[in-house]
Amino acid sequence: MGIFRTKSVETSLEDTEAPEHRLRRSLSALDLTVFGVGVIVGTGIFVLTGEVAKETSGPAVALSFVVAGVVCALAALCYAEFASAVPVAGSAYTFSYAAIGEFPAWIVGWDLMLEMALGAAVVAVGWSGYFAELLATMGVHLPDTLVGEHAVFNVPAVVVVAVLTAVLVAGIKLSARVNLVVVTIKVAVILLVIVAGLFFVAKANYTPFIPPAQPTPKVGGLQAPLIQVLFGVTPVAFGVFGIFVGAAIVFFAFIGFDVVATAAEETRNPQRDLPIGIIASLTLCTVLYVAVSLVVVGMQPYDRLSTEAPLATAFRSVGQDWLATIISIGALAGLTTVVMILMLGQSRVFFAMSRDNLLPRSLAAVHPRFGTPYRITLIIGAVTALLAGLIPLSALAELVNIGTLFAFVLVSASVMILRRTRPELPRSFRTPLVPLVPILSMLACFYLMLNLPVETWVRFLVWMVLGVVVYFGYGARHSRVAEQERAGTR
Repeated sequence: MGIFRTKSVETSLEDTEAPEHRLRRSLSALDLTVFGVGVIVGTGIFVLTGEVAKETSGPAVALSFVVAGVVCALAALCYAEFASAVPVAGSAYTFSYAAIGEFPAWIVGWDLMLEMALGAAVVAVGWSGYFAELLATMGVHLPDTLVGEHAVFNVPAVVVVAVLTAVLVAGIKLSARVNLVVVTIKVAVILLVIVAGLFFVAKANYTPFIPPAQPTPKVGGLQAPLIQVLFGVTPVAFGVFGIFVGAAIVFFAFIGFDVVATAAEETRNPQRDLPIGIIASLTLCTVLYVAVSLVVVGMQPYDRLSTEAPLATAFRSVGQDWLATIISIGALAGLTTVVMILMLGQSRVFFAMSRDNLLPRSLAAVHPRFGTPYRITLIIGAVTALLAGLIPLSALAELVNIGTLFAFVLVSASVMILRRTRPELPRSFRTPLVPLVPILSMLACFYLMLNLPVETWVRFLVWMVLGVVVYFGYGARHSRVAEQERAGTR
C-alpha cells in the first residue's frame, strides 16, 4: 500500500485507550459549542463587516455572510459525520488517514499545523493592538517598539500567548471554563451593539440594498487572484456578483469551527456531542454576523464605513463614543479565545501525528496530573510567541485561509470514500444527500481558493514541498502503521 496505506478506524480508537497517551474526557456539548463560538467570533465581526460592505457588497453584506455560512455548513455536515464516526484527536488529519491514506493525511496535518500556528500568531498581534488602544483610552501609552505589528518585540502578544499556553497545559476543563467566561463577555458586547445600534438605524441607509455593479481595478502580478490569472475573470464590486465576492472574503470570519473536531478524544459522549458542538456553534455565529452587519450598515451609509473599526466608528458617527471602549473590550475578549483555541487545535493535531510516529513519539506524552499533551503544548506556545513577538505577519495571514479550505476539501472527499470502503461503520450522525453535499462543499471551497492571490498559492506550495521532504525524511520511515504492516499485526 506504500504511502497510501490507511489507518483503520478501530486502530485509531484503540490508540485513545493507551495509558501513556490517554486524554481526559471532560467536555460536554455546551463546552464544544462555546469552543466553536470562541474561535469563530473574532476579528471577522469587528473588522470584515465594514470592509466588505464598503468595498464589495454594500448593505447586502448580510447576504454575503449568509452565503459564506451556507458554504461552511456544507463542510460542517461532513465534519460532523466524521467526528461522530471517528472520535479521535487530529480532526482532518485523522479523517484523511482513515479514508485516503498516510501521505494525504500527513499533508493535511502539515497544512493544519501551518494554519493554526500562523493563525494564532496573527491574532495575538491583533490582540496586542487592541490592548494598546484600550490602554491609550486610559491614558497609558506603550512605545511603538513594544506593541503593534511593526514592533521590534511585541511584548503584549508574547505575554498573552504565554498565559494561554499555561492555561492549556493546566487542563482541558480549565481551558473550557476560561473560554466560557471570555466568550460570555464578547457575546454580551455583541448583543449590546445589536440592541443599542437598532435605536440609530436609518431606513435610507439600506437603499439601494444591492448597489449597482462596478468593475474593480485589475490587479496584476502575484497580487492577482488565481481565478483572474487562469480565466481572465476580473473581480466585480457590488451587484449580485459582489455578494458572492464578498462571501469569499467573509468566509474567513467563519474559520475555526473545524477546531471543535480536534477535541474529540476529550469529549464525554463524542458521538452525540461533537455534531451538536460543530453545527450549533456555526449556526449561532452566522446569526450574530448577519445581525451585526444589518445594524452597522443601517447606522451609517455603507460608503462611509471604516474598514479598520467599523463598529466603533459607526457609534461615534451617532455621538455614542462611550460604546467604542466597550467594543474594544469585546474585541479583546474575542481575540483572546481565538488564540487559545487555535493553539488547542494545533496541539491535538500535533499530538495525533506524534502518536502515529510521523513525528517523534516522545512528544505525545500526556501529563500525569493534568491529562494534557504538555510537551507539544509548550513547544507550540514557544513557537507562537516567537512568531507573534518578532515577525510582522499580516502579509502571510492569507495562508491561514488557503490551509483551511484545503482541509475542508479533503474532509469532504473522505466522507464519500469512507461511505464506500466502510459502509458498516457506526455513524451517529450522517451527512445528508451524499454525495451531493460533499461534492458541493468541495466545489465551493475550491472556488474560494481560486479567489486567493497567486503569491498565497506560491507560499502554500513552498510549505507543502517542505512537508513532503519532512515526511519522506522522517515520517515514512518511522510510521507506526508501516511497522504494524511489516510485523503483520494489522
